[in-house]
Amino acid sequence: MEDLILEGSAKTPVVELKGNGELLLKGRSIPENSIEFYKPIIDWIDNYSQSVNDQTVLSVQLEYFNTSSSKCILDVFKKLESLSGTDVQVKWYYEEDDEDMLEAGEDYEAIIDLPFEMIEVEEI
Repeated sequence: MEDLILEGSAKTPVVELKGNGELLLKGRSIPENSIEFYKPIIDWIDNYSQSVNDQTVLSVQLEYFNTSSSKCILDVFKKLESLSGTDVQVKWYYEEDDEDMLEAGEDYEAIIDLPFEMIEVEEI
């Protein structure tokens, strides 16, 4: 399984999807076309589902995401939710004063049948 590594920019998050089950989204997610940006991530998870690890951990360390990204992030969670034969966890990081990001994580947790761990940090 080849890793998918995308460098972040001012508008797109760092993406590190590794065949060992360590997945990372970090930074800002306000791409011009969210569906186009997130498509390789969804495709990678589809491929990963063929040779899934015993444990898969997605660390989400986003400082901000726009509305169109939120739908795509939900799609990523749904793909992970459909993985069978693996223990999937989401680590949702948020800055200590960022109530909106904490609430966003809690909203996803209410929708998706995956264990979420809310992790407060000083700065993302």
